[in-house]
Amino acid sequence: MTSTSFPDRGLYVITDGPRPDLFEAVKQALLGGARLVQYRDKTHDAQRRHDEARTLLALCREHGVPLIINDDISLARTIGADGVHLGETDDGIAEARAALGANAIIGVSCYDSLERAQQMTKQGANYIAFGAFFPSPTKPLARRAHVDLLRHSAALGIPRVAIGGITPDNGASLIAAGADYLAVISAVFGRPDVRAAAQHFTQLYFSDRAVSS
Repeated sequence: MTSTSFPDRGLYVITDGPRPDLFEAVKQALLGGARLVQYRDKTHDAQRRHDEARTLLALCREHGVPLIINDDISLARTIGADGVHLGETDDGIAEARAALGANAIIGVSCYDSLERAQQMTKQGANYIAFGAFFPSPTKPLARRAHVDLLRHSAALGIPRVAIGGITPDNGASLIAAGADYLAVISAVFGRPDVRAAAQHFTQLYFSDRAVSS
């Protein structure tokens, strides 16, 4: 299904519900270096969500960046998105793979559980996400994950996403621990200058090479 390559690391931006400047905000995040985009909208306006997702897919295609749909396999299939992100109460990887095809990017939230990450990897997840690592304005009651999860999950051999309260100030420590992606909502889309906010995160993936080499 996917017509764009799965990047090896970088900033993973996640939208958070309807906003009048959604397309411009995502465009600015892409110009700031975002390598993955997830469309996340928990409302029940099916037509608006469909139309927004289609427009975002076209925008992401222009920038060569995959579009992932949060929780909604049917929407991902209908618009031809690059993949889907699943939580613990969503349909499983097998259902998503059957609907979206062998090339779809399927990501799974693993919260604070290495055991769940091991299980999801065996079931064919393309990436696993841990968090929240820090207090999250989007999910203030989210379970907290320890940075050691990133180190201990390295042997799984698939990309690891860190999420939850991440900023340019605390993100470098997660990259150093093994995070392939930093997933961000408010620290990019909640800023007055979305492009500059995205660039601050993108720069972490250049500066950390000098630190870790």
